[in-house]
Amino acid sequence: MTEWSYTVKFWAIRKRDYRKPYQLRWFVGTSSHSESFLTSGLAKSREAQLITAANAGEPFDVESGLPKSLVVKERDISWYEHARNYIDMKWDDSPGSTRRTLAEAMATVTPALVKDTKGMPDVRAVRTALYSWAFNKNRWEDDIPADVAKVLDWFERKSLPTSALSERMLVRATLKALSKKLDGKTAAPGTIRRKRAIFHNSLEYAVDAELLTENPLTRIKWKAPEQVEEEVDPACVPNPGQASKLLAAVREQSPRGRRLVAFFGCMYYAAARPAEVIGLRLSDCDLPRRGWGMLRIRETRPRSGSAWTDSGEPHEKRGLKHRPRKAVRPVPIPPELVALLRWHVTAYGTAPDGRLFQTQRGGLIQDTGYGEVWAVARSRALTPAEYGSTLAKRPYDLRHTAVSTWLSSGVEPQLVAKRAGHSVAVLLRVYAKFLSDGDDAANAKISERLGRHA
Repeated sequence: MTEWSYTVKFWAIRKRDYRKPYQLRWFVGTSSHSESFLTSGLAKSREAQLITAANAGEPFDVESGLPKSLVVKERDISWYEHARNYIDMKWDDSPGSTRRTLAEAMATVTPALVKDTKGMPDVRAVRTALYSWAFNKNRWEDDIPADVAKVLDWFERKSLPTSALSERMLVRATLKALSKKLDGKTAAPGTIRRKRAIFHNSLEYAVDAELLTENPLTRIKWKAPEQVEEEVDPACVPNPGQASKLLAAVREQSPRGRRLVAFFGCMYYAAARPAEVIGLRLSDCDLPRRGWGMLRIRETRPRSGSAWTDSGEPHEKRGLKHRPRKAVRPVPIPPELVALLRWHVTAYGTAPDGRLFQTQRGGLIQDTGYGEVWAVARSRALTPAEYGSTLAKRPYDLRHTAVSTWLSSGVEPQLVAKRAGHSVAVLLRVYAKFLSDGDDAANAKISERLGRHA
């Protein structure tokens, strides 16, 4: 750990009978330091450099006797090397999905931090090499394909030093790069926010590693490109009648479809996320013969991809999204879903670990598999015009149907947010358009109230 001190004292330059006769002497804290020079001019120039740093309020390294700015310069490494060090630091404590996000952010900003673009490979080749190899620690010990190695070698040679990020215009250029997609179009607001946050964190790590004296992002006034607020498009959300037809179309398919109808039902009736349904166990379900039941959602099985997980499996076992690891979200479920789940358990039993949903071979439900079933259900349940639109394009849209149904039914937003696993702020922002259905009723109530005092 570097020890810093603001106590710096200089002695007069003295001349001695040595090969380098002019000696500069100074103290940092209680440690003495000296440097010798061939000429008096060189000694005075060095003295002026150190005095300027001291007068500017820079801390000095007690061991080397140098101001922080010079220590940083001596320790400087390329941005490419620092980005890999950052990935290495974050890797072990990050789930697979986070690892992918970290790699994506570093792969986005790194091409903006090069000395020049002469000889830079194709943009897609660059993204593949950086995202899939340079910033995927699981592949660091693998044999790198020749074409990928060529791209990475180019970045090793062309990468700017990390200290170059002390220049504000370079930081601005990097922020601009992270706001764009591969095709040059502006990325989604959420994507920009995530990448900027990771970039900020990587610069904090550079400060900790004493490669930068401060995080340059704190000095930059930058606003992400304006875009429409993130909301659910009502055109994507099936109404209850359409959702019922879609579930029926799932049931009428092959045995694989019948095995999945309750899976989709959990999204429609309980607003569960697909990754939450995949890990749902029978022990977490109250399924009475009559009346409402209860799901206790306590884990997710997100698909990160086998290249990003420690186990080599495509799915990971994690707690609820944005919640403490042992958090549980209770969700009351209507008799329709209770009956559907009871039928499912009778027909298919459970997996050895108690999971409700499994493939015919007992494995985890895969997004590719249930995606194919859903695509067929859309083609059978929807009209040609509906099928050609964005209506129910994804199974996730069933979750939107559940939340919008609760809201339009007059359920308090706080309770809807609790059941859906949102904060109230996110709920109101994302589902803002579904609250407008109550305007007429609200206006009538206001008019009635005002009429009492007319």
